[in-house]
Amino acid sequence: MKKNIENIIKSSIETKNALLEKEVANIENAVRAIQKCVGGGKKILIFGNGGSAADSQHIAAEFVGRFRLERKAMPALALTTNTSSLTALSNDYGYEITFKRQVEALADKGDVAVAISTSGNARNVIEAVKAAKQKGLTTIALTGKDGGVLGPLCDISIVVGSHDTARIQEAHILIGHIMVEIVESNLFK
Repeated sequence: MKKNIENIIKSSIETKNALLEKEVANIENAVRAIQKCVGGGKKILIFGNGGSAADSQHIAAEFVGRFRLERKAMPALALTTNTSSLTALSNDYGYEITFKRQVEALADKGDVAVAISTSGNARNVIEAVKAAKQKGLTTIALTGKDGGVLGPLCDISIVVGSHDTARIQEAHILIGHIMVEIVESNLFK
């Protein structure tokens, strides 16, 4: 068991080292976009499925609450939390529309959409990004593997170069924490 634990930890470290080597500039671009958005009085919309839904909620909570500093709340919404909307939209229109319809209702030009999909191929996430682009949002993808369809669709794409969903999700939370910490620090020193 000890060897198994060590191998999992090493795999996580290797994934994060690859992120460090290949994605720092994209993370920096995402931070700048979010900082501009929040600094301009706009909001962040975050969405994904399964573990990525949980990550959406986690990241939104860090923006709205606090990360390291006592400061004013930053406007962020996880589109994964309204069960009545999610189930009604799924039932009435189909699951692929769940986030798109919320983007159509809640997004304003100048907002930022953070789309999370470990494969980059979640249909409902892709449809929401298309709607976000039509409304004039800056779109940021957090993906894995090769970025899937989502990566090239977004204005800024951060691709965790792994095929292991657990390692990708661990890196997504790290990226979310980096974004919140730096935006918080820069806007509320």
